[in-house]
Amino acid sequence: MSTTGNRPNTRRGKRLAGSAAGIAAVALTLAACGGGDSGIGGGGDDAPAAAEECPCEIRFAWWGSDTRHEATQQIIEAFEAENPDITVVPDFTDWDGYWDKLATSVAAGDTPDVITQEERYISDYSTKNVLADLGSLDIDTSKVDDGVLAGGQIDGTQFGIPTGINAYALVADPELFADAGVDVPDDTTWTWEDYVTTANAVAEGSGDKVWGTQDYGFNEAGLNVMARQRSETLFTPEGELGVSEQTVADFFQVSLDLVEGGGQPDAARTVEYQAAGPEGGLLGTNKGAMGVWWTNQLGALSDSSGHELELLRLPGESEGDRTGMYYKPAMFYSVSADTQYPESSAKFVDFLLNSEEAAKIMLTDRGLPANTDVREAILGDLSPTDQKVADFMADIEDEIVDNPSVPPHGSAELADIMERVNTEVLFERVTPEEAATQFIDEVNAAIAD
Repeated sequence: MSTTGNRPNTRRGKRLAGSAAGIAAVALTLAACGGGDSGIGGGGDDAPAAAEECPCEIRFAWWGSDTRHEATQQIIEAFEAENPDITVVPDFTDWDGYWDKLATSVAAGDTPDVITQEERYISDYSTKNVLADLGSLDIDTSKVDDGVLAGGQIDGTQFGIPTGINAYALVADPELFADAGVDVPDDTTWTWEDYVTTANAVAEGSGDKVWGTQDYGFNEAGLNVMARQRSETLFTPEGELGVSEQTVADFFQVSLDLVEGGGQPDAARTVEYQAAGPEGGLLGTNKGAMGVWWTNQLGALSDSSGHELELLRLPGESEGDRTGMYYKPAMFYSVSADTQYPESSAKFVDFLLNSEEAAKIMLTDRGLPANTDVREAILGDLSPTDQKVADFMADIEDEIVDNPSVPPHGSAELADIMERVNTEVLFERVTPEEAATQFIDEVNAAIAD
C-alpha cells in the first residue's frame, strides 16, 4: 500500500532520552489551558523535571460502551500484573459526555496522563499544548504502517498513536436483497448512480416493506471519499478545505435522489433513524438493506439485526480519477504534556499498542489492531463477523492510494456543521448548491486562525 505524508518521528524501541526537555516544548501551561504545576509542565527556563519515582498512579481516560469498559479494565489488570509499581486509574464515560469532561479536566489543570483522542479533536488539543510529543517517549511503533501512523502526526510531530484502523464502508443485508429480488451489487465496479438505482429497486421489490438504504449525509467521511475519488480532499495537508462546491453539492444530491426514488426514508424518519445509532438504524432493525458505517460497527449491526451482513466498497471506486477509500485510525492514544509520569504513561501506551495479551482482550473494539504483528496474532480469536472485517480490510489494502491528512484546528465543529446542513437539505429548506456554499463557508470559518 502506498502512503503519503511525513514519515513518523517516533523513536522505535529506544529508551526515553531527556523526556522532560523533549516534552517541555509542548507542555500544558496556565496561560494556554489552565495547566497545573506538575513534573514536566511549563517550558522556557524551567528546570528539567526529576526522574519519576514509582510506585505511582496514572489516569487513563477513554469513552465507549459497557463492553469496552469491561475489556479495558481487564487490560489494565494485565498491565498492572506486569508492572506492579504502576497503578492505572480508569476514567471513562460515553461518547457524548467524554469531550465535555475532558475539556473541564484540562481547564482545571487535571489532565489525564493517558488520553484517548479522535481525529476531529487531536489538532485542537495539540495546538493548546495539551499533548506530549510521543517521539520523545519509549513507545515502539515499528509494526504500525507509516501511513496509519501519520494519522496522528501534526507538522511532523507524533501527538497520537492509532489504536487500530477502520474503513468507511457500505454494509449490506443479502437476505433483504434476496427478498426484494435484487442482486447484491458488484462493489468493484458500481457507481454512485448504481447505488441510487439499487436502493430504489430494493424498496420497490420489497413492496415498500423495507428501505433500500439509510441516509449517508450526516458523516463527513462519505464526502471525503467522494472528494478523493475526484482527486480532491476534505482537508489539505496545509490544513485548508480542499473540496469543491460542486462535489459537496453532488454529495447532497445523492440523498435527494434516493428520497425521490423511494430508496431511503423521508427527512423526518431519516433524522429519527440517525439518532437511534447503528442498532436502532435501518440495518439494525431489518428495515433497510444498506447503510454506510465504519467497519468496526459490523458486529453491533449484525448482532442487532440477527442477519449475516456483508461489507462492500463504497460506490465510485472504479469510476473516478482514483480510489477514495482509506484506513482511518479508529482513535488515538495520547499522553499528557503535563504528566508527572511520562515513562509510566509511555509504558502503558506501549502495552496497549504492542501486547498480544491486550489485543486478545480488546480484539477489534478499538479497530483492527494498528500493530500488524498483533493483528495477525489475534486472527484465530476473532468472531466470524470480525473475521469478515479483517478479510475486507486486507482485500482493499492494495486499492488504497493514501490516507487523509489530520483535520486542522477547528475541525471539531465539522460534525455539527455536517448534521445541520444535511438536515436542511433533507427537509428541502436549501438546495444542494446552497448547502454546498453554506457548508464551505461554515467550515472555513471554523478552521480560520
